[in-house]
Formats: sequence, C-alpha cells, structure tokens
Amino acid sequence: MGLYPQPNQWQCGPFALKHALVTLGIFANENEISKFAGATWWEGTDEIQLSRAARRFNCDLQMVRRFDARSAKRELRAHLKRGIPCLLCIYEWSHWITVVKEAKGKFIVLDSKDDAVITIVDWAELESRWVYHPHNGEDVSLAQMIYDFHPVAPRIRVQTKAHFSPSRARFLRRPENRLLSRLWDEYLGDLLDICRPRTPLSTNVITMGEFFRRHGSMLVEEIGFWHRTIGRQRARRILRHFHFIADTYGLVIHEEDEKRAVAGISMLLALWAASACGVGDVYKVNGKE
Repeated sequence: MGLYPQPNQWQCGPFALKHALVTLGIFANENEISKFAGATWWEGTDEIQLSRAARRFNCDLQMVRRFDARSAKRELRAHLKRGIPCLLCIYEWSHWITVVKEAKGKFIVLDSKDDAVITIVDWAELESRWVYHPHNGEDVSLAQMIYDFHPVAPRIRVQTKAHFSPSRARFLRRPENRLLSRLWDEYLGDLLDICRPRTPLSTNVITMGEFFRRHGSMLVEEIGFWHRTIGRQRARRILRHFHFIADTYGLVIHEEDEKRAVAGISMLLALWAASACGVGDVYKVNGKE
C-alpha cells in the first residue's frame, strides 16, 4: 500500500483507483482492486471494471465526456474543487492516472508510472496527454477530440479527505521523502487512531503542529534517552512525517485526548525505534523475568 510506482505494465487502473480512494481516506490495496475489477495482464482494466471495483469501497466511478478542451477543463476543475478525485485515461486511452487538485493553473496528479508517483503538470501538458483522437481510418486532424474523465464519488460521508497542494507535492517528490510516500497508508492509519478530522463544529482542538510544539522536544529526548542507538534527528524526522500527513488530511487532537495522544505517539516512536535498530532483553536475566 502507500504511494509507490506500479511494478508492471498492466495495473495502472487499479493503482489509479487506489490513489483516488486514499485521497478520500479509504484504504485499498491494488491487488485487491485488481481482483474485484477482474483485471488481467493481457487486457488491463477498463472503466467498467474499475466502476465495479469502486462500488466495493462504497464509491461510484462516474463518467463525464466532453468534446472540447475548454469545457473539459471547466468540468474537471469543478469536481476537483469539490474534493472529488478524478481518473483520466491518457496517452490515447492507454494509461490511467488520478488528478486530485488544481491550484493556480497547476494540476496535482498521482501517476503510478512516475517514480515519485505524485507529479505537478500545467494545463497544456495535461491536455496534450488527455485528449483522445478516434482512429477510424480518416484524417486524424479532422476527427472529433474526446476528453473523458471519471470522478470517484463516495456514496457515504467520508471521514476525511487529503488536501494536496503544489508545495506538498514538491515536498513528496524530494528523494529523501520517498519513504514517507511509500508508507503513506501506514502513517495515516496510525494517526486516525489518535486524531480526529477537523469539522466546522470542532472546538477545543489542537493541530498536530501545536501538539508537537508542546510535546515534541520531550518525545524526542525520551526516545533518545531510552534507545540511545536512535539519533534524535531521525526521531524528529518521524514526527515531521506525522505532522505532514496530519496537516494534509486536516487531523486534529481534542484537548481532552491530549494525554492519550502523548501516550500513542510515544508508543509509535518506541515501536519504530525497536524495529529500526532492535532492542536487547528488558527486565530479564538469562531469558527470564
């Protein structure tokens, strides 16, 4: 799971749907999606198969078709503004991608053929990839252009949605942050057990940034003291990852849960340190308590 490139040439459809679902805070594995869709290595996946798989996750894969670039762009932007990710089949209907955000003329795209997965393209580049020219033996220049896209609309109210931006996309594209992308689902799943999505009715809550302002130094110092093999800088990087994903999904901590959040983050840091560098026996002599 997470945001990582597809390992083959035929699973772009399941990956694109998985990326749309994770934007909606819904966890799905591309192999599970492939099974539900009936995807095969010799034929790939079409929109009918992806629609069938989307329904297994309480979503509808809708269909929008336009025949000119201007109206296609307007419709796509309208869906993105509502927080609805959209699947596009590009390169003359040969490869699926997911568009999740438009900001200042730039489109944020999750493309499983890109090593970083998350990419930023302008309208000219997206349009040139998106447009489909029907091939019917006639002069291609005279054929009507087609712009299809497929909004992924949840059937139920989703708990939280990702709020990507160009700056967040550029952050994830850095080579040093690729591991965060690969483990995206794991970080988010752990945070959803500690935090809650911010809503218009949220009161007496603190952001993850404020939480770490209050407790971050203590958490880093404690893990550094109890597990001296783990450098404090590495521990701070893990906390930055939590902060980044919490902000991306608008997750907050209710003040009455602040102590529980300290315990939860401490436990996650301890488990991470033990898995990263191992631990010796604790409170044991010759293997006995």
